[in-house]
Amino acid sequence: MKVLIVYAHPEPRSLNGALKDVAVSHLTSLGHEVQVSDLYAMNWKAAADVDDFLKHPTGERLAYARASKLAFAGGTQREDIVAEQQKLLWADAVIFQFPLWWFSMPAILKGWVERVFAFGFAYGVGVHDGERWGDRYGEGTLAGRRALLSVTIGGRAPHYTERGVNGALEDLLFPIQHGIIYYPGMEALPPFSLYMADRLSPEQWPSVAESYKARLEGLFTDTPIPFRRQNGGHYDTQQVLKPGLGHGTAGTRLHLLQPGEPEQAPLATARP
Repeated sequence: MKVLIVYAHPEPRSLNGALKDVAVSHLTSLGHEVQVSDLYAMNWKAAADVDDFLKHPTGERLAYARASKLAFAGGTQREDIVAEQQKLLWADAVIFQFPLWWFSMPAILKGWVERVFAFGFAYGVGVHDGERWGDRYGEGTLAGRRALLSVTIGGRAPHYTERGVNGALEDLLFPIQHGIIYYPGMEALPPFSLYMADRLSPEQWPSVAESYKARLEGLFTDTPIPFRRQNGGHYDTQQVLKPGLGHGTAGTRLHLLQPGEPEQAPLATARP
């Protein structure tokens, strides 16, 4: 199988760098093909701006989504954007390796998403009709692929629980796992999270590496997060969860299939 690692840390000798190296080595030993997009080493341009489009008319007001759509359709995106899109299409799985900075991904990685996930590539795909709002949330260009977040965290695990002061980790990662990974069709696996990362001792590293190897071995077999498919009949014409679904839960967990709920809910029937 083919695996793309998108790696975002400025220091190659960091814990993130070590985890990236473990992934490359172990996945290769398992017979997988691996590519790495080392964003800092690539000097990745993080800002989404007019320079992303080779033929944007001089002096014309920039509407980024529209310009992205025209450039993708017309083959006039910057070469660095096209190269990353081709890596995503090549891959069967994607690993995002990054530290949790200010409750999210580093700016360089967010910039990678904003520029690479172009209109017509990762969004603006499919037909809008009735309850169907295009091919997204479980469908889309990147459907059939899996993605794993490997995240290092400075704080302690209890801080990232339901009643922890920082909020539950699954809520903090929801915009990434649901809104970036699942939106264009990839299945999101439960994250590999490493707490108190800046306090990890050399003696602790071997067990961490082995734990990560174990997760990597399940990259193509582990059960993904059971997000509801947008076009699975669970949402109404306004993309609001239908009554009777999500009973007993709230917040972002409403968008997870609950025990006993069908993956495909009945579609609304037209009135006579």
